[in-house]
Amino acid sequence: MSEEAAIPEVSGVGLVETQYVELFTAEQPLRLDSGATLGPVTLAYETYGELNEAHTNAILICHALSGDAHVAGVHAGDDRPGWWDGFIGPGRAIDTNHHFVICSNVVGGCAGSTGPASTDPTTGRPYGLHFPMVTVADMVRAQAALMDHLGITRLRSVIGGSVGGMQALQWTLDYPERVESCVIIAATARLSAQNIAFNAVSRQAIMTDPEFYDGRYQDHDAIPRSGLAVARMMAHITYLSEEGLQDKFGRALQDRERVSYGFDRDFAVESYLHYQGSKFVQRFDANTYLYFTKAMDYFDPFPDEATAATALAPVECDFFVCSFTTDWRFHSSRSKELVRLLLRHRKHVAYQEFASPHGHDSFLLDLPAYKATLKTFLDRRAGVVS
Repeated sequence: MSEEAAIPEVSGVGLVETQYVELFTAEQPLRLDSGATLGPVTLAYETYGELNEAHTNAILICHALSGDAHVAGVHAGDDRPGWWDGFIGPGRAIDTNHHFVICSNVVGGCAGSTGPASTDPTTGRPYGLHFPMVTVADMVRAQAALMDHLGITRLRSVIGGSVGGMQALQWTLDYPERVESCVIIAATARLSAQNIAFNAVSRQAIMTDPEFYDGRYQDHDAIPRSGLAVARMMAHITYLSEEGLQDKFGRALQDRERVSYGFDRDFAVESYLHYQGSKFVQRFDANTYLYFTKAMDYFDPFPDEATAATALAPVECDFFVCSFTTDWRFHSSRSKELVRLLLRHRKHVAYQEFASPHGHDSFLLDLPAYKATLKTFLDRRAGVVS
């Protein structure tokens, strides 16, 4: 087969490559909210479209818990598109005819950026749980260094869904002069007690797995497969809705006509969750899951009105906040709380709740009204009149 024949036929941004850059060193480390330092630090990132001569058309996309830098296009030899591929490309919601799009794997990640699975230069072994705790603000600080590396002093927009929305909000607070607009999708300014509880149970599933070895499982050539799979299965349930699960599975049996009267995976929904768990284990690091969920728990930029007033005073960007009707993990009421807070402090905010049966995962899906509204918001920032 020729090399040309091996390249998949794709629309959108087509073939892309992940790039890597070292942004901090042992001598000039990344200073973390915890008081610890981290260096060297590598970030993996991808870009799509062309940066204009004035460097004013850049959009940063912040990924959610299980995401990475591969947000669009395909890699050579792999026809799996990026996790938001349908949104990015010529003529799409995030139109690469007008925008230069960047997405990086966050610090603490496991898809090319420095994280718990990376080698600790002081020991020559994977960091494991000796990796310092990182916060959403630390992730944003590393992203800002990436923007400096790319020569981008101001972003046309910062966009994120779920914990990516938390990062987007943090950008407006830490670098208000660098953000023209901010899109916060299916996210919140702080996790509820219920969300913290879900994260706690997920971490316990991982940390009590016999193959966890106090976070040193790589030294034992092991993976806490069962714990990580259970964590993913439970989290995946919260990303869906009762309506969506019922419509997709109901009480259908999996590969059988009668129940087993045992503990087999009788129901199709059981088989689906086991598949999601096993697939996740193949691509995600268990320690990264621990660190990322803890960063979500800690996120709380507005613990009181006085803090909010101080934090928001220099913010001048336009906000677009959106939520979905069946998202119970990040309920629309939480998005509305954020909108009300921003309005109280006289910020420019647009809000839209979109109808969807797909729960929290709706922010990843091809919903026409959602995509059209996002496109309109971003096209206006580029001076495009539809």
